[in-house]
Amino acid sequence: MITIKKVKSILFLLLGFISLVIGVAGTVLPVLPGGPFYLFAAFCFAKSSKSIENWFKSTSLYEKYVEAFLQKKGMTRKEKIRINLVADFFIIYSVFFVDILLVKILLVVLALYKHYYFIKKIKTIDRNSTKQRDS
Repeated sequence: MITIKKVKSILFLLLGFISLVIGVAGTVLPVLPGGPFYLFAAFCFAKSSKSIENWFKSTSLYEKYVEAFLQKKGMTRKEKIRINLVADFFIIYSVFFVDILLVKILLVVLALYKHYYFIKKIKTIDRNSTKQRDS
């Protein structure tokens, strides 16, 4: 019998691998940010299983993108702007092509929350030093 815990584990594993694939695409494609997808993949893998989490932590992708973010405890202004512009493009694109009003409202609320989170919750760090400052 499949338990709820097992279903959650499989769901997080699938979400982790989907996020990982999108992150890799974002590393190759200049318009898609890879970093946030690697962070989400790390979160999902940690929730799915210890062995998958350990595997992902041993990859160079984790070291370069996730660990670097966690050590810096923030993002540069350029990284924040780039990620927000790309996300905004896809959100605006979706708003114009979705016919359901509730979904449009949800997308706009999501975009506003995303901006709030990037401005207030993620530290803006100086690219040339390790000093941190609030944005």
